[in-house]
Formats: sequence, C-alpha cells, structure tokens
Amino acid sequence: MTLADWRLTWTQLGLACPDAVFAELRGRYEESHRAYHTLQHLRECFDHFQTARHLTERPAEIELALWFHDAIYDPRRSDNEERSRDLAVDILSRSGVVADVINRVEDLILATRHAAVPADPDARLLVDVDLAILAAGPERFAEYEWQIRHEYSWVPWEDYRAERSRILTQFLNRASIFSTDWFQQRFEQPARLNLERSLRNLFVNQRP
Repeated sequence: MTLADWRLTWTQLGLACPDAVFAELRGRYEESHRAYHTLQHLRECFDHFQTARHLTERPAEIELALWFHDAIYDPRRSDNEERSRDLAVDILSRSGVVADVINRVEDLILATRHAAVPADPDARLLVDVDLAILAAGPERFAEYEWQIRHEYSWVPWEDYRAERSRILTQFLNRASIFSTDWFQQRFEQPARLNLERSLRNLFVNQRP
C-alpha cells in the first residue's frame, strides 16, 4: 500500500490528507510480531474490495475502515478491533472528518470481529473482503495458515490446534461463510474446501 493509495481515500472524502498518519499506519502493519496481519493482507483486502466497489453505498468509508481495521494487532489480546477503532476515531476526529462518517467507520471496524452477520450492507461487504483469504488458492492459503500459526507461535501446539479447530468449525457451521451474494457466488465453495482440508490437517499432522 502506498501514500498515493492513502491520499486517494481522503480525496474521495473531500478532505486534506494527513500524510504523517500514513507513515504511522505503515509502521504498525510492518511490526515484527505480525506475519498475516500485514501490508500484504491490507493490499489483498483492497484488491478484493475493488472488484465489488460498485456494490457499496459509501466506498470511501469502507476504505478508511480497511486502513484502520488491523492498525493495532497483538495476538495476545482479544480487543484489537476495539483498540483499532479507538485509534481511528482519534485520528479521524483530529483530521476534520465529520461525526456521522466517524460513527459509520467505527461500526465498520468493529464488524471485522466477525461476531455476527452485520445488518448494514457496507459492513457485510467489508467482512467478506476481510474473509476472502479463506478462498485463496492452495499456495496462498498454505502461506496464510503458516502466517497465522507464526503469529501464535507462543501458544502450545495442542492448545493452538483446539482453538483453531473451534474457529474453523464455527465458520463451516454457518449457513454461508460470506454475507453477500457477490462473495458467496465466487468464494463460498473454495473457502469451504480450504477450511475442511485445514480442519482435517490439524488432526493428521502432529505439528504445523
């Protein structure tokens, strides 16, 4: 992700771009403890978003939410989305973004907790963008699995396997992994195949 990408998001909102914030965000996504929640993930999210951009009501707000949704990431904590939301609110408030936009961006960021299917159409699209990695091709999906394990390398294998199994099963038990027709039609089947294979591998392999 480049400064030009960051500036384009702000241009769409008709606001002056806080260039210094871009350097801060980039630095966060490049933190040494990250393996998956990096600039690679951010770029993949934006790439997927561009394919479905025409379906959104407020595309610039989704872009802002994407920029900030993993701005704070500590795998040892469970409140990363809330802390990322707080950072976004602080920066957007100081940058002259109006309250209504900030409120919607807050809700979009919190939707990436994936606790429930959002009611808002833009939030549904955002969470699908965030989950699109689940439908990646074999090589990228294998890399993604390694990246997730790397971020949780401090967790003993048996504990990691149990929690990862719970998460994968939770997604597979959904009527649909994806919330929008656009992503369901394109990604539902490959995502289910990936998750089913991943779940099997957790119990075939003694180590990742």
